[in-house]
Amino acid sequence: MFAEERQQKIAELVAGSGRVSVTLLAERFRITTETVRRDLATLESAGTVRRVHGGAVAADRFSTTEESINERAIQNPDQKVRIAEAALALIPRNSPGSVLIDGGTTTEVLADMLSRRSAVEPSDSNGQRPELVAITHAVPIAGKLSSIPGIALQILGGRVRGITQVAVGQSTVDAASRIRPDIAFVGTNGIHASFGLSTPDPEEAAVKAAFVHSARRIVVLADSSKLDTETLVQFASLKDLDTLITDSEPGPELAAALEEAGVDVVIA
Repeated sequence: MFAEERQQKIAELVAGSGRVSVTLLAERFRITTETVRRDLATLESAGTVRRVHGGAVAADRFSTTEESINERAIQNPDQKVRIAEAALALIPRNSPGSVLIDGGTTTEVLADMLSRRSAVEPSDSNGQRPELVAITHAVPIAGKLSSIPGIALQILGGRVRGITQVAVGQSTVDAASRIRPDIAFVGTNGIHASFGLSTPDPEEAAVKAAFVHSARRIVVLADSSKLDTETLVQFASLKDLDTLITDSEPGPELAAALEEAGVDVVIA
């Protein structure tokens, strides 16, 4: 294969997955890592990719890049459904307790599933049923859970960011710090072996950090596009997590870091 042809295929891989590693490219094209790095340097000079530690990302992918919730809602729908189904299985049926649901498109799918399940749960012989306390700062998730039998909704207030439709600010952080939910389902823009969990916006990072520090159990929902990714602001380390639910096996470096941190990885 000519170098130009190989570089074109590398560019297509980056465009398709958002990120590639030097090791993966070396194995795929049966070339040395030094040759891969020369190819990436050529592609970066052409403005096709941007090199990062261990590989390359799309040229327009920066640490502050943030798509709107509407744009993200149509990405990886099948993976999000599988992840949300695995997360729903962690919430006991028809029982009391409390869950905190972070903003995001995968957590929104979880909220939709929870609302449908709760709506058909049977009552006991006295016509009673235990209520699950559901806490969120996300406007779309609150809308899905606001009138569902068996769910007592609590909303954490604050200034709503239009791009993600979640409440942020000091009042949101303070409210999150005063609760102790049984389990928190948290979204992330990136999860990385050394940098941990991150998101582009500092205010959202502060709220997510408060969620992580408040809940008894932390479950992160992240499709594979978030793996091995770093964005601007870290809000948790891998050691802060209990469970990661994703749709494909993490790469070797991230897998080793998750294992060392004691994180239970569920592949949906």
